[in-house]
Amino acid sequence: MLFNSIQFAIFLPIVFLLYWFVFDRFISKSKWQLRLQNAFVVVASYVFYGWWDWRFLLLIAFTSFCSWGSGMLMQRVESQSVANSAGGGKDADYQLVRKKQKWITTANIVLNLLILAVFKYYDFFVTEFAQLFHISSDGLLLKVILPVGISFYTFQALSYSIDVYRGKIEPTKDIIAFFAFISFFPQLVAGPIERATNLLPQFLKKREFDYDTAVDGMRQILWGLFKKIVVADNCAVYVDRVFSTYTEQSGSTLLLAAIFFTFQIYGDFSGYSDIAIGTAKLFGIKLMRNFNVPYFSRDIAEFWRRWHISLTTWFRDYVYIPLGGSRVSKPKVVRNTFIIFLLSGFWHGANWTFIAWGAYHAVLFLPLILTGKNRKYTNQVAEGRLLPTWKEAGQMLLTFFLAVMGWIIFRSSGMPSCLNYFRGMLQFGTLRASYRFFTWPEMWPTNLFVIVMLVVEWLQRGKEHGMEIRNMIKNKWIRLCLYYVLIFSILMFIGEEQMFIYFQF
Repeated sequence: MLFNSIQFAIFLPIVFLLYWFVFDRFISKSKWQLRLQNAFVVVASYVFYGWWDWRFLLLIAFTSFCSWGSGMLMQRVESQSVANSAGGGKDADYQLVRKKQKWITTANIVLNLLILAVFKYYDFFVTEFAQLFHISSDGLLLKVILPVGISFYTFQALSYSIDVYRGKIEPTKDIIAFFAFISFFPQLVAGPIERATNLLPQFLKKREFDYDTAVDGMRQILWGLFKKIVVADNCAVYVDRVFSTYTEQSGSTLLLAAIFFTFQIYGDFSGYSDIAIGTAKLFGIKLMRNFNVPYFSRDIAEFWRRWHISLTTWFRDYVYIPLGGSRVSKPKVVRNTFIIFLLSGFWHGANWTFIAWGAYHAVLFLPLILTGKNRKYTNQVAEGRLLPTWKEAGQMLLTFFLAVMGWIIFRSSGMPSCLNYFRGMLQFGTLRASYRFFTWPEMWPTNLFVIVMLVVEWLQRGKEHGMEIRNMIKNKWIRLCLYYVLIFSILMFIGEEQMFIYFQF
């Protein structure tokens, strides 16, 4: 089910009303209230996910059960050891207990990654292997459909097992709450990739309806829909046209299309995150922030602290730091940096372009981390000022340009087309050809809405989302007018439902 679909527009209010006015109010005196409410979240989430293909509900249920079971097994191993010690036996062998828990965690990680590899990467590796040795791969390919959101909920499940093993969270016996944590529908198919330490405890305690939080959630949903439907989907029309005919376009047209894709993928993915976070607020759940105005970054390290935050911090905490992070020798820092960026690229899909995209950003990131400047910019740009300095403006433009070049790699269908796209872009010529392609009557709405998005997010760069404007615009009538302008813009451009880009990952 898509956030920008009529089905979701019907689904959300029904679930909201049942959640608060049936499972919260009418059965509030029942000792089973919380479990029933969580069970309803699971049912609603499975309906949401199964709307796409019900067969893959078995897969997410299996992943959830295995990860929950791994936590229970780790707790059982520890409890048995303590019981033996209390019963007069030998003192608990801590090292043996930790070894058993490590095997349980490893088994769950391998199982989940194996499932992910079969559905997402098997055909890729078989095809590459067959091409390398010049053999046919026809009889070896599985040709299975990639389950929507499998990379997201798999990583969420893995983080639980790892955090239980590390002692950061107690394993939960409440299987219903755990299934709700894995399948919570607002962030199920495209994140944010939540940690059990943040999201799971929220399903283990009673939620209270907060009117102000719910209203703020609606504002964030509105802003997310604007970014997706009005900005991203309009950019997509021209981006798809140019990338599909890039051999016929001028260099300036190719550059403009890359810039439009840069705004498309941001509006699409950050728009999804805004809708997900805003929807969660309606149900009394707080999700982590996934984007923090990344295109206003002053270097590539700051960009990665602000782009897809839940994924970058996941790789930092579960891969980069365990490898030694930046507290090891310089060669190992280089190794660790390339590992996390290559894994991040490969996480996006089975294509050499994603790996090249990760390697490209690793190369950009390395000078900063080797010189200790990767944490230079941790505050908001132009903090306390309306406009940036000339230096900050130059830094943002350079970082934005580097991101645009990376998105060309990301968007290309394969490495040959990627290289040809860059080759065509170098033949810049004049702007006449691109002017004919991007004619003013056709492009002015998209240009206008991109500018609106950038201006709003610049003015709101210190806020959680673009429509957090109550303190900035005191007059409620002006705020209402702004909301209705956004609603009108969304209704004007809404048409055929467009998939979110990150659904394919």
